[in-house]
Amino acid sequence: MGIDLEKFGSTSLAHQWILCSEWNNVITGVYPASPSSWLFVVIAILATMYTRSDPSMGLIAKIQEHLPVSDSLSIQCRTVVSAVLFSTLLWFSLIFTMRLCLKQLLSYHGWMFEQHGKVSNTTKIWAAMVRIFSGRQPLLYSYQGSLPNLPVPTVKDTVKRYLESARPLMSDSEYERMTTLAKEFESSLGNRLQWYLKLKAMWASNYVSDWWEEYVYLRGRGPLMVNSNYYGMDFLYVTPTPIQAARAGNTLHACLLYRRKLNREEIKPSRVPVLNVPLCAAQCERIFNTTRIPGEETDSLIHWQDSEYVAVFHRGRYFRLWLYHAGRMLSPREIEQQIQRIMDDPSPPVPGEAKLAALTAGDRIPWAQARKEFFSSGVNKRSLDCIEKAAFFVALDDDEQGMRGDDPAGNLDRYAKSLLHGKCYDRWFDKSFTVVVYKNGKNGLNAEHSWADAPIMAHVWEYVMTTDSFQLGYTEEGHCKGDVASSLPPPTRLTWDIPAECQERIERSLAVAQALADDVDFHVLPIQEFGKGAIKKCKISPDAFIQIGLQLAYYRNRGTFSLTYEASMTRLFREGRTETVRSCTSESCAFIRALEGGESKEVCRRLFRTAAEKHQHLYKMAMTGGGIDRHLFCLYLVSKYLGEESPFLKEVLSETWNLSTSQTPLQQVELFDFVNHPEYTTCGGGFGPVADDGYGVSYIIIGENMINLHISCKHSCPQTDSHKFGADIKKAMEDLLELLSPEKPDPSKAEQNHSKKSKKDL
Repeated sequence: MGIDLEKFGSTSLAHQWILCSEWNNVITGVYPASPSSWLFVVIAILATMYTRSDPSMGLIAKIQEHLPVSDSLSIQCRTVVSAVLFSTLLWFSLIFTMRLCLKQLLSYHGWMFEQHGKVSNTTKIWAAMVRIFSGRQPLLYSYQGSLPNLPVPTVKDTVKRYLESARPLMSDSEYERMTTLAKEFESSLGNRLQWYLKLKAMWASNYVSDWWEEYVYLRGRGPLMVNSNYYGMDFLYVTPTPIQAARAGNTLHACLLYRRKLNREEIKPSRVPVLNVPLCAAQCERIFNTTRIPGEETDSLIHWQDSEYVAVFHRGRYFRLWLYHAGRMLSPREIEQQIQRIMDDPSPPVPGEAKLAALTAGDRIPWAQARKEFFSSGVNKRSLDCIEKAAFFVALDDDEQGMRGDDPAGNLDRYAKSLLHGKCYDRWFDKSFTVVVYKNGKNGLNAEHSWADAPIMAHVWEYVMTTDSFQLGYTEEGHCKGDVASSLPPPTRLTWDIPAECQERIERSLAVAQALADDVDFHVLPIQEFGKGAIKKCKISPDAFIQIGLQLAYYRNRGTFSLTYEASMTRLFREGRTETVRSCTSESCAFIRALEGGESKEVCRRLFRTAAEKHQHLYKMAMTGGGIDRHLFCLYLVSKYLGEESPFLKEVLSETWNLSTSQTPLQQVELFDFVNHPEYTTCGGGFGPVADDGYGVSYIIIGENMINLHISCKHSCPQTDSHKFGADIKKAMEDLLELLSPEKPDPSKAEQNHSKKSKKDL
């Protein structure tokens, strides 16, 4: 358990955080043992010595010989001190052994490849051993030292899997040429690059993650908005209060409650369901107090130990809002009052202030240059520091959003676009996340991608939404509950001195961002006619079902198959992030050709199940370190470091993902009640299109009867249409359900059979 800070009373928040952190570091450092187990070992050793036996086999006597001689210590005291030292060494040895055993146990992934409902004896024994060596009441980071490192696949296996994934997307001549390139790479340069990669894997916690963060995210020079950042939505059907300041009060307070649990490590470690296999929690460290800083060649991520305020944007002005007062957290009602003070402030923005955040929405190099030139000293630096060091960013939006009015579907699409890019100057896209609260009480978030992946932020947002509505609640008038302290100082207005040249830079960045935002074609599609329940009745993995449905929809939409990206997590390993599942397979293509070619239902069903099993196998391989793309990505980076050119790697890394997909898993199902409160349905979130002529599809499976889809593409591509593709996806999944559902008996035939049976009986 984490340390209880309440007893520290008036101790400063920073001091409390340090005390909590140090104590939790001790608990995590000795896990899976506990600090109290040290006393047990000491008492056991002393008790054994009392029986005149030597459990140390002479080591205690050796330690006693080397103790500094002191006349004040008797022989008996020296013996006790030696025994305590030996007990401590023994205790640390036991901890190291237990942690090593747990690490070896967690390296076993055979359980993932077993048939559903059929658990082997090996897995049963393994699961029991994991429970034994896992200890009790782990903190959030307790498992970090016991997680295995991500394995480096062999070049031969990766090349083989790549060629297998490429086969359905290439003609015979293209495939033959690529096979030649792949074999040449495997037999020559590949082995040399692999040697360097294995060297890195020996000393790095994860051979992929640091390079992935730097080269895929931080070195990107294009806009973060749309291209990288993603969003999360509010409840689909419910807005707990129509009062903007009140919704902000509860939302911000819930964020602080989550951060307090995070700092105390009271959040339970994420685990794979059923077998409770732990997942890496390293990404949680940078949720709050984190900002991406622009650079001319590469950006950097800066994380501060703590921050007691948030930066708030309202009608073109920036404010610092302190969330703590006199050593305590502000109540939701107090935060509501402070937000209302900001909204009631009549002061106009100074020249250049209103659209300042457009610098974070445009290209990175102009922003880096402007930051160095205009924000490196004086009042501008102080105000920029205030934003960048804030716990997170808050945008009070003057628009009303949500699934509402005479055009709920269209308004839902506009709501998603607003969260994705807003007006291009009313979100601080560099912050780890921006909380957006609209005029009608609807809320949402926009998150920067480099510091962590979407499931981490989704975990926070699930907690915030449910705590806001089910725990904190509102009065009958729609205000936050609680009292207000009369001594609260008002929020501080940030001041700026933005010269005309900087204002021109802002306008140029805004023009780039606005063109990008206007080109986004977005559609949010809640499917309520069927969901996970209907899919499971067909005895098919819901994810495999949806992925094959996407393949079928794309084929009908574009008349061809596409290289498909599905994100899979690799958090079974230390500092793991994601791997790619190449969802377009020879098996899925064979099924789609058969279905569209009019083959019989039996043939199509058999081919579908083969395709679904293949997809599940690929997903499991990606989760357990057997993926293709991260290995090839790292081999490519090594080749660049060595100055070696590889036609094979160059061609693989230049492939376009015309269909980029991701599932947002619902992680804390226990926080929701879809049976008694189905209206409190989370809508999930989405992201912008990855390819200029492709689609981005995010989906979340809600309960047993709902699937929410977030579909993006670009207006500038005449071949793409988010609404048409959404209709194609829905129709494809309906056709799959009809294909897989057991055939209903023909009533006329049943009546004839009954008549025959009656005559026979007579």
